Amino acid sequence: MDTGTDTLSQPRRVMNLGVLFVAELVLLVVGYQVLSDLECHSTGIEDACRGLRLLALWLLCASSLLVIYLWARPEARVAFTQSALRAPGGYGWAMLHGGGVVGMLGPLILISPEDLNARFEGIFPLIGLGAIIAALGGLLWLMTIRAWLTWLKGRGASLLAISAFAAALPGVVVLAGPFWTVQAVTDGTFVAVFLMLRLFSPEVIVDPAAYVIGTPEFQVMVADSCSGIEGLVLITAFLALYGVLFRDELRLRRFGLVIWPLALVISWLFNAVRITGLILIGVHVSPELAVNGFHSFAGWLMFTLVSIGILVVVGRSGFALQAGSVPRPRSTPPLTQDDVAGRILPFIVFALSGLIAQAFWSEPALAYPLQVVMMLAALWLVRDTLVRYLVWPSILSVLVGLGVGGVWVLTASPSGPASEAISGLGRGAFALWAALRILGTVALVPVIEELFFRGYIQARLDWGTLSSRITAVAVSACLFALVHGRWIEAGLAGVVFSMLYMRNGRLADAITAHAVANAFIAAVALWRGDWALI
Repeated sequence: MDTGTDTLSQPRRVMNLGVLFVAELVLLVVGYQVLSDLECHSTGIEDACRGLRLLALWLLCASSLLVIYLWARPEARVAFTQSALRAPGGYGWAMLHGGGVVGMLGPLILISPEDLNARFEGIFPLIGLGAIIAALGGLLWLMTIRAWLTWLKGRGASLLAISAFAAALPGVVVLAGPFWTVQAVTDGTFVAVFLMLRLFSPEVIVDPAAYVIGTPEFQVMVADSCSGIEGLVLITAFLALYGVLFRDELRLRRFGLVIWPLALVISWLFNAVRITGLILIGVHVSPELAVNGFHSFAGWLMFTLVSIGILVVVGRSGFALQAGSVPRPRSTPPLTQDDVAGRILPFIVFALSGLIAQAFWSEPALAYPLQVVMMLAALWLVRDTLVRYLVWPSILSVLVGLGVGGVWVLTASPSGPASEAISGLGRGAFALWAALRILGTVALVPVIEELFFRGYIQARLDWGTLSSRITAVAVSACLFALVHGRWIEAGLAGVVFSMLYMRNGRLADAITAHAVANAFIAAVALWRGDWALI
């Protein structure tokens, strides 16, 4: 018979398991990224290695975002705890989970760090199988399959959004990498590191142009993948989700104009402290340990913890609490549960297809036919939602699309010849690839991106007030810009598409303008043979 003590101890069990899973992840990161010299390009199976790393990054991001969701939704948190109380998994699942963890950690014990790259191809199946077993065992150790299905019922749309967010973050960090080359960012970071190093070393060597900093004994070149840009992206993403979930309780102006910039500054300062600390480790402890500490995955883990810490401080302060206000009429229609799933799922699949292309193809563009198949399948699954937007487009949306496409082409920088992988395709294979590329660019991507950025993000943030409308347009346009290579042009296009959507609340207008713009760009790319344009 259950007792009050058992009921009270169950939340502690859930928390303890959560702490255990985080500790295991930290141990794996330290083992494979800090204490060893594992480099995917030296393993002989670079694509598979990078794919496993991207999967781990997605798991890290998704878990962190899930924590924020449970924090913001007490009913979901209580239901989660009750489900784990009523149907906890048995010790068999605990042993299965432990076996999976041992399978992942075993190679670190049996193989010397120097030999890990050379032998990684042979141990990769063991690591991959261990990861699957550990994940399955951990989930079912927490609660049974039926309990999971019961808890997930009615929350699928929110968790799909979290999955999409998590899937997009690694790609956004890659796209944000060039931000590190902005002179003000590089110089500011190096000045901060210089001042900190001077506290410990009388001589500091700094070369911002070459991204090199250190002491005479140890210097590092800080590349964009190790620069801490992921910290700025993560804190922005986490704060955005926090703002959406707590939108009824926050003062948006204080949250957006004070807390967000302050959080970015804190993340930047932490990055400067991180670089300083790793240089000092290289000088006084171990150069190899310091270099491995710059690995991007280790940075992701540290910046995730910093981001969560910032959110805890924000949540405990009353500075950004929202005063009561009367909502104004919405400029976009409210979302139903079916709408939410239909607008998010295609983007999740689209983002996943991009990650697969990046992970398993040395030339990701060659994987575009697979991406087209995945996009078509996703749109077919949400056809009941999609059919609502199949209306005759307005003339204005067509004209706006032509204007956006023209500006995109006119402001494009000259590009070099096509990659060797593309130019090396046979005539028939190239024709098929080009046809599918144009199909995806003109007919599929505009639908998927508008469903998500305008149909979900903008509609979710717009709850009637003028400030919320401005926020909705700004956030959707900024996120839209981040997943495109040309931030300014893409951001302005996002604003234009948002205004079209707000004009009559018709998502079809934004989709049409986006499709017409892409069709114009694709036509110019086909005419010029400049596939980099799309």
